[in-house]
Amino acid sequence: MLVSFSGLPATGKTTIARAVVCALNTALDDPAAVHAPAVHLRIDTIEQAAVDAGAQTHPVGPIGYYVARALAADHLQQGLTVIADCVNPLSITRDMWREVAEQARVPLLEVEISCSDPARHQSRVRTREGDIPGLPLPTWQELKTINYEPWNRDHLGVDTARTSPDDAALSILAALKLSRAGQELPH
Repeated sequence: MLVSFSGLPATGKTTIARAVVCALNTALDDPAAVHAPAVHLRIDTIEQAAVDAGAQTHPVGPIGYYVARALAADHLQQGLTVIADCVNPLSITRDMWREVAEQARVPLLEVEISCSDPARHQSRVRTREGDIPGLPLPTWQELKTINYEPWNRDHLGVDTARTSPDDAALSILAALKLSRAGQELPH
């Protein structure tokens, strides 16, 4: 299965993605588990690696998405569940993940992580500390200029102004179970 995260920086995508991967991989010990081991593909990590290698400078453009797409396809072919963690701001990038899932013949769960409280979001942007050496974090002013297109299809929305990261992960895990069972996802 492919789970594609999207959302502006500092909304909680990586924290939630890590919690989902951890929960999926921990649950593998359960004999009733019906999912594959999960991997976390983080665009920020890929982009900083390209800069570290001297292949790019910030901002790197679409290279991170192309590398992540290829890695996701490889991991899905190996039977792994892939959690793709990226801003995913445009319909074209969201369509890219849909194509990866279709080509791999696996279900796709699209998740948008948002923070509906601008003051809380701004505080997160200003106070967060990076965990990838060398990766510049956007300022609030830079974040406000990101071209983030509204969604034009069904997806799971998670508002981190109204739910904790743990509860967000639980709602995504519940949606994964529904998706595997071929049932309609909550909106």
